[in-house]
Amino acid sequence: MQIIPPKSGTSFKLKKGQVLKVYDIEGSQVSDILFFNSDDVKEKISSGKTFDYEETILLTTGNFLYSNRSNKMVKIVEDTNGRNDFLLAPCDMKTFKHFYDMDEYHPSCFENLFINLKKFGISEDEIPTAFNIFMNVTFDKSGKINVLPPTTKAGDYICFEAQMDVIVAMTSCSAKDSNGGSFKPIGFKIF
Repeated sequence: MQIIPPKSGTSFKLKKGQVLKVYDIEGSQVSDILFFNSDDVKEKISSGKTFDYEETILLTTGNFLYSNRSNKMVKIVEDTNGRNDFLLAPCDMKTFKHFYDMDEYHPSCFENLFINLKKFGISEDEIPTAFNIFMNVTFDKSGKINVLPPTTKAGDYICFEAQMDVIVAMTSCSAKDSNGGSFKPIGFKIF
């Protein structure tokens, strides 16, 4: 198993048909994940297209994640927790300032995604809303959003089967409230 240390990220390529298995090693830890078409990075994961085609915002086993060009990028083939988010953007210094009144430097998911995607020629402005693995976002009747601690336990995992050759970027999330108040590693394997 490869390990993403707390508050950091990684990127790599996944071939069509390969399966990426992402583990919450200790429990209650989010991972932001992005997918880009390996042959044309202008094609990337899209929350809007995914919600359109899957007709749900609660994405889990059996659902596909779609690109901005309406193509299937990955299929969720197994998900032991079943709670993920595709509404909220990757955290950055401005969100830390807004939610935590934090001025000092703190690693962010946006920064970790961008740093790890530079080698593929992907710029900051090309980073879309991430699929937030294990993130527990709820909303009330008025539409008010709440970020609650993840419901994952140690060893929970999600598996994505690539529907095309993709570039993957993922993090061990750096936003305190998203992870139940602490920062932990994320593990992954490719099959």
